[in-house]
Amino acid sequence: MRIIKTTGQWRAVRRGLEKKGLSIGFVPTMGALHEGHASLVRRSAKENDITLVSVFVNPTQFNDKNDLGRYPRTPEKDAALLEKCGADYLFAPDFEELYPDEYRYRVSENRDSLVLCGAHRPGHFDGVLTAVMKLLNISGADRAYFGEKDYQQYMLVKGMAEAFFMRTRIVACKIVREADGLALSSRNRLLPARDRERAPLFHRHLSAGANARQSRRMLEKEGFAVDYVEEKWGRRLAAINLGGVRLIDNVEI
Repeated sequence: MRIIKTTGQWRAVRRGLEKKGLSIGFVPTMGALHEGHASLVRRSAKENDITLVSVFVNPTQFNDKNDLGRYPRTPEKDAALLEKCGADYLFAPDFEELYPDEYRYRVSENRDSLVLCGAHRPGHFDGVLTAVMKLLNISGADRAYFGEKDYQQYMLVKGMAEAFFMRTRIVACKIVREADGLALSSRNRLLPARDRERAPLFHRHLSAGANARQSRRMLEKEGFAVDYVEEKWGRRLAAINLGGVRLIDNVEI
């Protein structure tokens, strides 16, 4: 696996790949990789000739600087995992490389980004969509892979790619869970041990409720601080705070 640091380096590589008629799959990540990310990389490697993965902790999507500072960073482990999963290239830009404009230009969506996580994290999805558009344009990928755990993010990215006639097809991939049902997330490692033991109740009650209101009552009865439980896009989506860590999940309805 080759590590790329600049857009110029990747564009030179991409031109060579395109001349050979090779398809490119892309998996954008913020690092601290786990089996959920690995499943995206393996799928890309199966469906494309070349797989590019980006690792970039995007500061513009954090409305809480403390949350940004706490976000786990494991670059050596990430690189080893990606190589094992079949990634061909790792794109690891710094902030100046991805934001030469210092975030003066940004992408905004004015409906679905304002609800659910967007209602609780002002500006979050502006940062997400701006970074993802930059990365999709840089990658020039035929397909990009996103996990369904961040379902609102997936829907917004898919809508953005369609609205701006982008060449990349956005591919949704199923949620990967621990044996106890907790959706895999880089944030799980921040949970104190006692809260990690309780965390599987999140998915259990989200699934068991007859409707969003009942699921919310069940979660609150367990003592979880619930941001929201709502139904949209054929899903029941929820966010809670547990041990100072924000967790999200969703189930089909």
